[in-house]
Amino acid sequence: MATIYATGKRKSAIAKVWLTPGKGEMSINGKTLDEWLGGHETLKMKVRLPLEATKQLDAVTIKATTLGGGYSAQADALKHGITKALSEYEPTFRTILKPMGLLTRDSRVVERKKPGKRKARRSPQFSKR
Repeated sequence: MATIYATGKRKSAIAKVWLTPGKGEMSINGKTLDEWLGGHETLKMKVRLPLEATKQLDAVTIKATTLGGGYSAQADALKHGITKALSEYEPTFRTILKPMGLLTRDSRVVERKKPGKRKARRSPQFSKR
């Protein structure tokens, strides 16, 4: 089977994912998952979630590049990209991944700053005198 490409997004982070049948290797920005995320075990679990749900942890090889945002948003973008690639790789996986909410892109982004405010909603401190 050919290589499958998918893009995952979260906030301002983008993950480009290439999925091929293989031995279960994962390369993100030229590094392994452990090198890339270091000691962030919860984020590693989050990235592996779609693979564990479909039992494809040792059956597919993933090569991915991430850009923009922070490491947490990049991990979420990678999870979204892997999920989209898996559902395209095997259409029956969609029935497993959809109820878990993994196919839905998290559309929450940072609210813009408004004029006269210190942040998006925070007003300047009031001074009585």
